[in-house]
Amino acid sequence: MVAESPNIAQKSDLRAATLAKRDAMPAQERQAAAETLAARGLPAAVTAGVIVSGFMPMKTEINPLPLLRKLADQGAQLALPCIDGRGKPLIMRAYRFGDAFKSGQWGIREPMPEAPEVKPDILLVPLVCFDRAGQRIGYGAGYYDRTIAKLRAFKSITTIGIAFAVQEIPQVPASEHDQRLDFVLTEKETIVFSKAG
Repeated sequence: MVAESPNIAQKSDLRAATLAKRDAMPAQERQAAAETLAARGLPAAVTAGVIVSGFMPMKTEINPLPLLRKLADQGAQLALPCIDGRGKPLIMRAYRFGDAFKSGQWGIREPMPEAPEVKPDILLVPLVCFDRAGQRIGYGAGYYDRTIAKLRAFKSITTIGIAFAVQEIPQVPASEHDQRLDFVLTEKETIVFSKAG
């Protein structure tokens, strides 16, 4: 039997505390933050044909859809994640605004199974909390850590967490398998993490 990492409970506590802060934000403040991100755009070059994977927001997550619309207008090819089973990396499928969806795990909208699988150049990453070292805490299932690791083994990608400023914490108790982000975008700033070290 493998012992659980000592930081699992710590991550769970940080997750609960940060979600409470996020949930307490007024809806109009959350919407304004999403529009601010869209107006600012990405800190990475978006040229025609660049594949950008976003996500469908759930609950009080920052809404990436205004940003995705702007990126599509700039010529980016969009993709959205599909869950392929617990313990597996996500499958990224091509998506265009207006495409049909299916209801995936937790009721999250996913592209239809016939949508082609793609390998994104830029990955917008949901998160519960983050720190200034580029570490994040997600929802605990490890889908994005596995997906980022798989994509990084295949090609050079840019990972961009998007969140509200209130989701920043002093330090994430990172594990060996946790994948560092390249950037985090909040309504207040673009935070750049060094790729070295």
